[in-house]
Amino acid sequence: MKPVLCLAAGLCFLLISFAHAQEAAPIVPVPDGAAQAGPVVVELFTSQGCPSCPPADAMLAELAGREDVLPLALHVDYWDYLGWVDAFARPHHTERQKAYARMEGSSMIYTPQIVVGGQHVIAGARPMKLAERIMVERGRPVGMVLNAERTGHRLRLRAHVLRRLPEGGALLVQLVRYAPLRRVEITGGENAGHHIDYVNVVEEWETLERWDGRAPLDLSTELPGEAAAAVLIQREGPGPIIAAARVR
Repeated sequence: MKPVLCLAAGLCFLLISFAHAQEAAPIVPVPDGAAQAGPVVVELFTSQGCPSCPPADAMLAELAGREDVLPLALHVDYWDYLGWVDAFARPHHTERQKAYARMEGSSMIYTPQIVVGGQHVIAGARPMKLAERIMVERGRPVGMVLNAERTGHRLRLRAHVLRRLPEGGALLVQLVRYAPLRRVEITGGENAGHHIDYVNVVEEWETLERWDGRAPLDLSTELPGEAAAAVLIQREGPGPIIAAARVR
């Protein structure tokens, strides 16, 4: 069992060693002249079992109505052994959070923890810091155009680079399916007795293609069901999110 620590500042973390994990390349910074298109992606790593997470969950809910921000709740599974199993948790979310930690050179992961634009990591529910990082991402000049269009149960993606992007790994074209709202009555664990509304709960995360960005992208794929969806183009690593689009 990994030790769990909760701090007075309102944040919990697990002490996890990645000494034997596969090493990842450092984050490729996004310089002036190469930037994110579309909404700023805000990933919240959270859990129904984490006592410090409800303020961060509420903070994410406040962002859900903004067109210039795409908030995504990734529920992690490492709290499940403490008395309440989070039905939204996915092992992939935990692995993604660990990958971000490796990119930072960190041996710890936190709940709640936020990643803005694939590169700005914030531990805890810190609204001023989050607003600052969103403004930084919004201020970057656009480096890529991305269009995502749904027709029936088909999705067509088109993207092209407007200016030179920083060198790095492949660009991952990722499809995210999420539930806009889920209300949960928690009857066990650290948050027992609470009813919590969770927004943009990630249910599926799929890499559609590895793209070098040289030729324009024109990709079609099946998109069954009515679940909300978004497309992210991100440096492999995970690194910076270069472009994002909601599927309309």
